[in-house]
Amino acid sequence: MSTDFDSLTTEAHRPELAEIDQRSTLDIARAMNAEDALVPAAVAAQLPSIAAAIDAAAERMARGGRLLYLGAGTAGRLGVLDASECPPTFNTEPGEVMGLIAGGPEAMVSAVEGAEDSERLAATDLDAVGVTADDVVVGVSASGRTPYAVGAVRHARTRGALTVGLSCNPGSPLAAAADHGIEVVVGPELIAGSTRLKAGTAQKLVLNMFSTISMIRLGKTYGNLMVDVRASNEKLRARSRRIVHLATGASDTVIEEALTATGGEVKNAILTIIGRVDADTAARLLAESHGHLRAALTAAGAR
Repeated sequence: MSTDFDSLTTEAHRPELAEIDQRSTLDIARAMNAEDALVPAAVAAQLPSIAAAIDAAAERMARGGRLLYLGAGTAGRLGVLDASECPPTFNTEPGEVMGLIAGGPEAMVSAVEGAEDSERLAATDLDAVGVTADDVVVGVSASGRTPYAVGAVRHARTRGALTVGLSCNPGSPLAAAADHGIEVVVGPELIAGSTRLKAGTAQKLVLNMFSTISMIRLGKTYGNLMVDVRASNEKLRARSRRIVHLATGASDTVIEEALTATGGEVKNAILTIIGRVDADTAARLLAESHGHLRAALTAAGAR
């Protein structure tokens, strides 16, 4: 087992940091910050692979497929976090982007012994949510060899789903098993074996890209404005008004009238103002344009 770990860059021991516990807190913080600064470059090296995977994923999602993240431990928690942020951010349905963690919800806050070691558990979890050929399954694992993540990708492929393997070691079984392998090699951690550090940061950055750019491709934004925001509290209602103003330049009165007429839907409100159509027409044009505001504006004759 030690030989297996020795082959993983994420598990490597760094002798030069053997006395880090004797350094000042400021010195440790500087060292950690310097390590974190290496992550964006490692992600940048994988951008072509990331972009190819996102384009393939967006194509499946455009025809009704879901984005499913599966992982164990930190990797699983990051997937659940990214998925949970999509409904309030992009107005997705709760099941449209899902995070499945080895061991179930309990594993979010405590370890579930043996869960990550089971490929069969991943297959069971995917079957429970009815994975199909329209879905996108992203297996996430720092080591790239976690059985739960590898098993998820392998099982998803038997169902015809698009598969992505995200890891932080080169030549990983996870990448080899997936249609799209993304290996963000961040090197040994500041604390040996603590892959919630650089590896976790790298995974978070990639998952941010995956969900955000997929949503851009699905028409969830207008330019760089988040027009599918779900205004569920006062902060988000204020954000909604600001987004409509940035998109249209309209007065507060016009914006309030548009948001009221469209039930608080930002995208629809913008279309009523710029396209000079009523709320029902805006809803119809957006449905015909599959939610893409630019296409709906063109259909409305707006420039």
